[in-house]
Amino acid sequence: MREPALSAAENLLIERLPSADRRRLLAACETAPLILSAVLCERGEATRHVYFPTEGFISLVAQADQHPGLEVGMVGREGMLGAHLALGVAVSPLRALVQGAGTARRIGRGAFRRELARSHALKRALDCYLSVLMVQLAGSAGCMRFHRIGPRLARWLLMSQDRAHADRFHVTHEFLAYMLGVRRVGITVAASELQRGGLIVYHRGELTVLDRTGLEAAACSCYESDRRAYAEGLGD
Repeated sequence: MREPALSAAENLLIERLPSADRRRLLAACETAPLILSAVLCERGEATRHVYFPTEGFISLVAQADQHPGLEVGMVGREGMLGAHLALGVAVSPLRALVQGAGTARRIGRGAFRRELARSHALKRALDCYLSVLMVQLAGSAGCMRFHRIGPRLARWLLMSQDRAHADRFHVTHEFLAYMLGVRRVGITVAASELQRGGLIVYHRGELTVLDRTGLEAAACSCYESDRRAYAEGLGD
């Protein structure tokens, strides 16, 4: 059987698997587009597919009552959407919204569970990823409670840049306000400060990072904590 070819930008969880395990998993996957602003799953609904992004990234959004929602996590090619299935939970705990367009390896729930039962390496990889994801979710709660909008915005832009693998990406003030759970005016003020400092340039929904080092200095400590958690938990 011919091994499915790895794409130029493969999902890192899949890339780390032994060749036999990787070959089986890829054979069960299909390539699916990640369309900007598409909702991949809703909180409280049964999960139908697992997504391993290869390009693009996904926001994990918590919802309460009638409030619009708040981003608590982000998934790029370092991770996966649907990790709760590894715990035997079929219902999604969060809303998943495509934040950066791209592509993903997609596999149905049943096929994923069969591969998980066959592959100890896949199970170990997902155990590590779930641990890292829990750190990210917990850190986001503290960040939203204790840190100011400006440093939080800088952190969000760095996380997005990491997953977009580009200095420029499309994002609106409305979307940023939604993701950070603040009013649009707060985003406008914070983004203007970053722009005046020469860290970013923002025009009509197109944002470009000009000074990565300066943006890291402006971000809250949560960004470096997230990076450290990924390095320790996933070996990057």
